[in-house]
Amino acid sequence: MRCRPAACRDSRSSPLARALSSTSDRCVYACRVTAPFDPAKFRQVLGHVPTSVVVVTGFGTDGKPHGITIGSFVSVSLEPALVGFLPGLNSRSWQEIAASGKFCVNVLADGQDELCWKFAKEADDKFDGVEWGTSPTGLPELPGCVAVIDCTVHSQIELGDHYMVVGHVQTLDHVDDAGDAMAFYKGKVTRAVAVK
Repeated sequence: MRCRPAACRDSRSSPLARALSSTSDRCVYACRVTAPFDPAKFRQVLGHVPTSVVVVTGFGTDGKPHGITIGSFVSVSLEPALVGFLPGLNSRSWQEIAASGKFCVNVLADGQDELCWKFAKEADDKFDGVEWGTSPTGLPELPGCVAVIDCTVHSQIELGDHYMVVGHVQTLDHVDDAGDAMAFYKGKVTRAVAVK
């Protein structure tokens, strides 16, 4: 497979293309990444990247607990201690939580599938029938989780159809006997296992 000459010339001017200059298929690579965007293909390919599964909880302006399942939670910085995640722009749950300026990250354990899917739905009664306690900073905390991290909202920016939320960690702890963490992989929840 060959690129069109113009595409090859354009691609060679980029840092990525120069880095790939020692390979014989650099033009093929350049053509692939400039092909028309396919959302279904995007989701399929990114589904091969395992992600953590957490439920972000907090209190809304109505004084009630709210929560949202997140599959994009990451560590951002050590000093200061920052974490991040990406809720959808249209998430009513996140809008309620964000208004308070603080949230709790509940890292789900393997086997907590019911909680995962319950909080993934856009509904007003997500906490109905759900047992929960209070975190050290007074936020809704789900029992049985691998770890719990309380944060204040450090910053929030709009990126495409999501927000990038950065939280400043206030308190955090983990439970040794909670088992392995849950992960999301190829459209399914699974168990995150450490490889020795």
